[in-house]
Order: sequence, then C-alpha cells, then structure tokens
Amino acid sequence: MSFLGHMGEGWMDKIRRWRHIAAVMGAVFAAAAQPRYWPRTTRNVFARQLLFTAVEATRFIALVAFMVGISVVVQFQYWLTKLGQSHLLGPALVMVVVRELGPLLVNFIVIGRSGTAMAIEMGSMKLSGEVRVLDAQGLDPFTYLVLPRVAGAAVSVFCLTMVFIVVSFISGYFSGVLLGASTGHPRLFIQSVFQAVAKADVFNVLVKTVVSGAMTGVICCTEGLSVGAAATEVPQAASRAVVRSVAALFVISALVSLLTYL
Repeated sequence: MSFLGHMGEGWMDKIRRWRHIAAVMGAVFAAAAQPRYWPRTTRNVFARQLLFTAVEATRFIALVAFMVGISVVVQFQYWLTKLGQSHLLGPALVMVVVRELGPLLVNFIVIGRSGTAMAIEMGSMKLSGEVRVLDAQGLDPFTYLVLPRVAGAAVSVFCLTMVFIVVSFISGYFSGVLLGASTGHPRLFIQSVFQAVAKADVFNVLVKTVVSGAMTGVICCTEGLSVGAAATEVPQAASRAVVRSVAALFVISALVSLLTYL
C-alpha cells in the first residue's frame, strides 16, 4: 500500500504541476490581449527578449536551415528519381520541413539557447531577492517577468520558423538543381510549393510555433521562479525546464499532427 501511495503521490504532483503550467499559460494568453498589461517597462522587456531569442539567433537558424534543405533534398532526390517522380520535390519539402522538421528544430534551438537562459535568469532573480523587490515597488512580477518573456518566446519561435522554412526551401531548390532534379523554373517550383500547402498546414505551423514557444517560456519561467534559498537549485531548475520543455514540445507536436492530418 505504501508503494501504491508513493506512486499516486508522484502522479498527483505531476498533475498539479502541469495544471499550474496550464493556468499560467491561459493567464498569459488572456493578459497578452489586453493593452493595460503592456506598460512601457513590460514592452522593453519584450523587446529585449525578441532581440536575444529571435534576432541574435537568426544567423544560426539560417545556417541550420541551409544544411537541412540540402540534406532533405539529397534524400528525397534519391528516392523520387528511382520512382520517376522528381518533380514532386517541392511538395516533399512541404511535407517534411513545414509540417514537422522546421517547427521541431527551431523549438529545440530556442529551448537550448533561450529557455535555459530564461530559467537561470528567473532563478537568479528569485535567489537574490529581486522578485520581492519588484513586488515591493508595485511592479507585478507576472506582468514584468513572465508575460513579456513568454510572449517573446512565442513570437520568436514563429518568426524563426518562417526564416527556417524560407532558407531551407531556397537551399533545397538550388541543391536540387545541382543534383539534376527536374525542379523546373523557380516560379514553377514556388507554385508547386504553394499548391502543396493546405489550410491544415497553416494551423499546424501556428500551433507548433506559437503554442510550443509559449509553453517553453511558461515552463522555463515557472521552474526558475520555483527556486528556493540554495544556489544549487538554479542549475537544477534549468535542467528541469529543458527536460519538461522538450517533453511538452513532443506532446504538442504529436497531438497537433494527429488532430490535423488524421
């Protein structure tokens, strides 16, 4: 009975944790739509978050997208040529890059690069007492700390995914030309890409970028703010934030794909 009780207590802790994350997520989306939650201080934090998460990561995202576009085309060119369907290179890129690979890789990079930094920053502020100081000065920690970072992460993941898709399609097209694929004129290639994009793909990309990015921000902020009085809790909180953000990313990605394409 003690073993079953221990298991039940662990599952109840997980349920309470994810329920708290879902509540913070809902509060962020509700507050983001109201101008009164966006004073100048919050907008400044939001702008700095965009600068760090999106602008400074653009070159690395573009480099990864360039290599991914080449790799995907090399693999698809081999199989499509064997099947005599090399003209389907554009739709194949949509199927792989737009639907799955782009959002996943961008979210991974944001989690590893910005999510860790976000959790460490929140943990350090909690440990040093800065959160209490903000509260004493009349600044809501949720509005000043959580809201702009979560919104910045969501917007950054969406924008970086768009950069990833565009660069991977460009590199995919030119690598296909070099490999002898019947890609045709660039205009025809672009038309084939847009014809392959359905309304479900738009919904898929929006949810996998905006919702997953916001979930990463919420998890990293809540884990960082859960730090107690010991300095050793900060790296532990960052580690938990990364693991749980990756787990949430895979769950959201799988659920969206099931609901969208089945």
